[in-house]
Amino acid sequence: MECLQKKAYEIRRDVIEMVHNSSAGHVGGDLSVVDILTVLYFKVMNVSPEKQHCTDRDRFILSKGHCADALYCVLGEKGFFDKDEAIRLFSTYGSRYIGHPNIEIPGIEINSGSLGHGISAGVGMALAAKMDGKTYRTYVVVGDGEMAEGSNYEGMMAAGHYKLDNLCVTIDLNRLQISGATSEVMCSDSLSEKFKAFGFHVIDVWDGNDCGQLVKAYDEAAAYKGRPTAVIAHTVKGKGISFMENEASWHHGVMSEEQYSRAVKELEEVMA
Repeated sequence: MECLQKKAYEIRRDVIEMVHNSSAGHVGGDLSVVDILTVLYFKVMNVSPEKQHCTDRDRFILSKGHCADALYCVLGEKGFFDKDEAIRLFSTYGSRYIGHPNIEIPGIEINSGSLGHGISAGVGMALAAKMDGKTYRTYVVVGDGEMAEGSNYEGMMAAGHYKLDNLCVTIDLNRLQISGATSEVMCSDSLSEKFKAFGFHVIDVWDGNDCGQLVKAYDEAAAYKGRPTAVIAHTVKGKGISFMENEASWHHGVMSEEQYSRAVKELEEVMA
């Protein structure tokens, strides 16, 4: 697990470079979701550049698509495209590396970022696998602020109804969104109970930035039969950068040169 945790911090370093270089992106949510993406792409999912057109590959949807910068860094590290190109061109004029995932980029299964749609799209992919007799799994990552969108609950209802045990939904529960704390904007404290009510097997990961806990949760999800699984990952917004952690203002913040240098120093100290 140490290797996975180290890789997650290396990807955080790439995210900081990408966001600083572009003066764009959603750095707080990027840093909270990096460990989830790292575990999925480097330990759990059956995906690779060589398999991106194979029908038996696992499917992934980043429903919280505003954190595309983190996904691009992970996909680049995985070898789907030139990572340095993505870091250099993110959110620049005419670039394919735009602020939300799009299918022009290798490794992206679906355009996303219109919040609340990822679970429903995942249901479609998981149901297609069942109908076609395929064994691939579908993974969806959703933000906790995004759970205020009612369309999520239609998808959850369908997933439970069809007993889609090949579907795993992860909630990146960092308790903050662009307008403040989720407890004040739209309280999400009862998400476990909500998923259970719709027929999901629920796994709470109390440190969703710990790769070991995440691997254990995804192993349990893959082994569970008869129901879809929801992994509720309790994460820290801005994880890894002291002045960003648990600060809603870094949902969409731009670093000064001094802040950038400080962030790089903090990450490199962890990576050393």
